[in-house]
This record gives sequence, C-alpha cells and structure tokens, in this order.
Amino acid sequence: MIPTPPDCGSARSAAVVNDEIRELLAATGGWLYGQTRARYEVLVAEWTRAEQAESLRGEIVEAA
Repeated sequence: MIPTPPDCGSARSAAVVNDEIRELLAATGGWLYGQTRARYEVLVAEWTRAEQAESLRGEIVEAA
C-alpha cells in the first residue's frame, strides 16, 4: 500500500518534507524502485503542496 501524506490540516513544512526526500535519496544511493519510488513520489507531491501553501501564505501576508 502506498503511504499517503497527511491531510491539509496537519501539513508539514516544505523544508521538513525536503529533508525527508534527501534522507530517502541518501539511504537508497539515489536508486528508487518499488515502494521506495512510490514513497518518493508521495513526498514530492507533498513537498509541492507545501511549497504552494507557503507561497500563498506569503502573498496573503504581503497583501495585508
């Protein structure tokens, strides 16, 4: 079963997710197969959402 990222209410920061991606790549030597590849894809999707949310929050604060 592919692990799913936390829901939007408990989203982690992009920096935290990026650290986990780096740890995964370091642990596998950059080779991603099977469940490891699936985990990487989930993390990249989570990182993308976190980056977008952080960018949006920055725009809202700037507009205020």
